[in-house]
Amino acid sequence: MAAPNIALRAVRTRMRMSQDDFARALQAAGYRAGEPNDANKRLVQRWESGMTAAPRPVYARALEVVTGLPITLLGFATTPDGDAVDDRDGGDRSPMSDLATPTPRSAAAHGSHEGVWLSRYQYHSSSRGESFAGQHFVVVLQHGDRLTVRSLPGSAASSLSLDLSVDGAVVTGTWVEQTDPAGHYRGARYHGAIQLLVEPTGRRMAGKWVGFGKDMDVNTGPWELTFQDASTSKATLDRYNTPPG
Repeated sequence: MAAPNIALRAVRTRMRMSQDDFARALQAAGYRAGEPNDANKRLVQRWESGMTAAPRPVYARALEVVTGLPITLLGFATTPDGDAVDDRDGGDRSPMSDLATPTPRSAAAHGSHEGVWLSRYQYHSSSRGESFAGQHFVVVLQHGDRLTVRSLPGSAASSLSLDLSVDGAVVTGTWVEQTDPAGHYRGARYHGAIQLLVEPTGRRMAGKWVGFGKDMDVNTGPWELTFQDASTSKATLDRYNTPPG
């Protein structure tokens, strides 16, 4: 009997999504990426029950975009290179342990930006009359010219997500931050646009963000991402799931 995929179910429930909601999110992610898929509730059920040990590549990419996690941490079977097995027939292979570590790659190798990065932006608080910096350790996943960036929950009281596209050394996209419910902004949700330039080393991206303030005025400020580690294994993410020093 196939072992249930507890990891995927835990991620979905933590996102407060039903199986139908999750399937619709996968369809939307595929549509945005130009890779339409036919995700539905029954498919999600097959994954979570273990009847299908691993998704096809088009679904694997959508899963990473929706969850912000590498496929190796979603409880699916993998190859020795860390890629999801293309199990079209729903075989009963056992999922690889969450502790399995894919072979690390240089962040600059093959134009890949995947890995753990330190995100730091600066902003001015008009209500406090001071400038502050927001810092998060984030996981960057890449599919072609698309980057999915999600903050590690233990690295800050707020949660941060960025959806970016890469054109050579130029990175452009959008950001969303859900602020700390117990903090100064009382759980407010802010969002805006961002554009960064990648340094030749591939280990730093720096640029500007733009967004709206409490009084609906448009603000801007510096933002940078600094490379930390090429691995996205569970052990690596656990190590960075803490506030930046």
